[in-house]
Amino acid sequence: MHGYYSYLESLDNSPDTHLHSLSHGESFNDLLENKLNHPRYVTGLVCLDEPEAALSFASTLNWMVGLRDMVDRGSQVICATHSPVLAALPGAHILELGDGGIRETSWADLQLVAHWRSYMQSPERYLRHLFATES
Repeated sequence: MHGYYSYLESLDNSPDTHLHSLSHGESFNDLLENKLNHPRYVTGLVCLDEPEAALSFASTLNWMVGLRDMVDRGSQVICATHSPVLAALPGAHILELGDGGIRETSWADLQLVAHWRSYMQSPERYLRHLFATES
């Protein structure tokens, strides 16, 4: 993103000279609001690769609203994600990539949802393997 922000700053009369001064998450939210989810800029196809990487839970929810708004305006969004939150976008067509290739699935049947659900129900079950000491 550093390179992209530098590119935007280099453009004549760029309104995006502030992106380097924002936190990683703030800059992603700024791009959503002022580029990706702006009716003047977005037409057609938007491809995102793990946009949640920089986002808090609340910001991820905000991105869901932005993505839905873009789709409602007629944009097509392809989003690679490890976020069970973003994967829950209503109306999303979900494809899961795994050892067996690509398969169409539902949110509830995603492997990442099962892992998160299991972790949230019993973090100690996962953590005991991470912090096990040798006897």
